[in-house]
Amino acid sequence: MLSRTVSMAALLMVLGPVVFGSAAHAQSAPTVSLDTIEVNATRRADSSSDTEDYVVKRSTTATKTNTPWIETPQSISSVTSDQMRDQKPATFAETVRYSAGVKGETFGSDYRNDWFLLRGFTSQNEAIFLDGMQLFYTSYASWKLHPYALDRVDVLLGPSAALYSGGSPGGVINATSKRPPMTAQHEIEIGVDNYGNRHVGFDIGGPLAVASDYGKFYYRLTGWAQAGDTQTDYTKNDVYFINPALTWKPNMNTTLTLLASISRTKTNGLNFLPYEGTVTAAPYGRISTSRFTGEPSNDEHRRDQQMVGYQFETALSDSVTFRQNARYAHDDVHLTQVYGVGYATTAAAANLARFNFWDNPTANQFNLDNQLEYKFRTGPLSHTALVGADLKYYTIDDYGVFAGATPLDLINPVYTPTARASGAPFQDYYLTQRTGGVYGQDQIKLGRMIVTLSGRYDSVRTENDNHIGADQSRNDGRFSGRAGLSYLLPGGVAPYVVYSTSYNPVIGTNSVTNQLLEPETGRQTEVGVKIEPSWFNGHFSAAYFDLARRNVLTTDPGNPLLSTQTGAVKSRGWEFEAVATPLPGLKLKAAYTMYDMETTEDLNPANIGKMPTGVPEQFGSIWADYTLQSGVLAGFGFGGGVRYVGSSWADTDNTMPVPSYTLVDATVHYEIKGWRAAINVVNLFDKTYVASCSSPSACYYGERMRTTASLAYRW
Repeated sequence: MLSRTVSMAALLMVLGPVVFGSAAHAQSAPTVSLDTIEVNATRRADSSSDTEDYVVKRSTTATKTNTPWIETPQSISSVTSDQMRDQKPATFAETVRYSAGVKGETFGSDYRNDWFLLRGFTSQNEAIFLDGMQLFYTSYASWKLHPYALDRVDVLLGPSAALYSGGSPGGVINATSKRPPMTAQHEIEIGVDNYGNRHVGFDIGGPLAVASDYGKFYYRLTGWAQAGDTQTDYTKNDVYFINPALTWKPNMNTTLTLLASISRTKTNGLNFLPYEGTVTAAPYGRISTSRFTGEPSNDEHRRDQQMVGYQFETALSDSVTFRQNARYAHDDVHLTQVYGVGYATTAAAANLARFNFWDNPTANQFNLDNQLEYKFRTGPLSHTALVGADLKYYTIDDYGVFAGATPLDLINPVYTPTARASGAPFQDYYLTQRTGGVYGQDQIKLGRMIVTLSGRYDSVRTENDNHIGADQSRNDGRFSGRAGLSYLLPGGVAPYVVYSTSYNPVIGTNSVTNQLLEPETGRQTEVGVKIEPSWFNGHFSAAYFDLARRNVLTTDPGNPLLSTQTGAVKSRGWEFEAVATPLPGLKLKAAYTMYDMETTEDLNPANIGKMPTGVPEQFGSIWADYTLQSGVLAGFGFGGGVRYVGSSWADTDNTMPVPSYTLVDATVHYEIKGWRAAINVVNLFDKTYVASCSSPSACYYGERMRTTASLAYRW
């Protein structure tokens, strides 16, 4: 199965742009003038050009076809470029702060990685997709996306493996890259925050003045550079990237877009702080939120990341469309960190025991996705059928070492020169995973009823060239499916029900048994209703879900830097979201999520029936932004939001609660003659809080007040 899938995908990769592109061009060239092509002809449903402010009318994320939001039988929440501009998120995880079902910033003020909970499940390793293709990671070879490089973020909730191989049972977070615009646009921005972290960004693009008999070309060049401090001593957040993109339209039916990215990030590792001294007061009080518990001479997290790929689409006829997306990505991470593992003796002594950790993973990932969409009728039924074949090739070369380190006085820290950890590695391997999948889907309409049927089969080969132990390999395969039913009532009301399963071939080794990790599986039933009145620019949704996940990847209780697998976890709950622009200049978004999670199977019987650590059982938010439309202050705007995160647990016995917290954000902005000046404040009242704890010795402070002043000019 895998070899046949790979062969077909490889053939399509080679012949697709050539054969289909040439055929489409030859068919349409005699009758179509490129000068008549309108901007709307190239808009995609996953682009913010198809939104009004925060309101998304259509999406490709849930079905891989251009489907109206109200006809999608699954919960989906979107963050548009307008919302990102208004809220000014500093990291990819911050973009979803005001969305239902997804909780970012799991470990608080951490700039190394982007962390997410989807319907309560840790999902950053497998849930992040860029332009519809997965950015999987294991160990510390994580990928980094920046909000300024993105046009939109879609959060598809619930198992979605029927179309996306290896996604989280909790859902998929699909980011859309900025693509070349059809009309010229230019922007430059500078800014600085209260920690002295300054940035400059630019985003330019439009038609290329290239004389050609073979179509038109469009370009985009987006870049960003920032450097400076954060709320934690000795911890910087330096980010540099440049993203070139080029689109070729040989005719109105065919588009080929080349996308590339080169980036570097530099920061330090996350503080692992004890429960007593953060959540509760220790005899000496509480640890400062600015305290750095590593070693300045040693600690560093550096990531060098490169990506290159393309997106090809051609309409073979009025009813048949072929698409092919491909990307190669390379990631090189250097992490050296001295981290805390609890008190060396007693809390009163205020001495933090520490270990020295060094890891240097290098990962490569190749993705290829081929899709053929066919619209047709059979009697009273109208169909949008999709068949596809995709493959993923992933490798990671990983080498990691643990060593001891001297304790640190948390009250009066004295840092000493410390060398990188050395000695025998605890892991040293070259791991390869090859995944091939075939999938199909049919969206069937009969009057007001819509049936969505999706199915997929994956074949996976995992090989571990273990340099300090026995080599390992395994073959896996599984079918995943989705069946959904929607009914469009008058007035823009659409109740729906959907059942879906997931299959995630987890890559890596179990820290307890040192064996290859077993695939995760999931199943879910979801019932909901979507409301999108025709007379109102906005929509509302409510959903109830019952989700179960097996072979869950969790933090090793013996070492918070490693992972193991437990038995099974179940999540049941409700989600509500409202997005609207009720008046010119007024944009609103509100969301609320509540669920009950429990461990249903575990090697430790005492954990059964308990809530996993670090997972809040409820969270909600509301945001509003208003810009004056007329008068002497036209262009002046202001906004703000409130975010509530419920309590969670720091231990698997559920005896150590982490309190809930409420945060307020605010913004003031003014636009005139292409200029935009803005001040954005996160955590307006500078609340000190613990974002979560993964164990009693690993708690993480959330972000204190961050004020960013920015000035941008567009022309």
